[in-house]
Amino acid sequence: MFLTLLTFAVQLLFNLYATSAVSAVAHDAARTAAGGLDGSRTIEATIADAEAEARAALGQYGERLEFDWDIDARRVRLTIGAEHPRVAISPVASVFGFNRVDRTVEIRIEEVR
Repeated sequence: MFLTLLTFAVQLLFNLYATSAVSAVAHDAARTAAGGLDGSRTIEATIADAEAEARAALGQYGERLEFDWDIDARRVRLTIGAEHPRVAISPVASVFGFNRVDRTVEIRIEEVR
């Protein structure tokens, strides 16, 4: 029982940290993409650079990221998903839903007048 509670606590703390890190990286990547849409580069190049920076910021965990971009003339919307590594026993982790994080960030593109 003690080991189950201990692994649950470790899994919970890891997931809270990973969720916070993914949220921060999602915001930074969307902001980078929105700032890079000034017409000097292609959208594909801007997105590739933003994704590379996000993956580099998270190290090995960045390899788990899945990106879904939605860009139009007024905003950049980015959804990032990632599977968490499991520290807890699989039945414990699956019962509490600590297996995945999905974050959506929307950044408005501002125009200089």
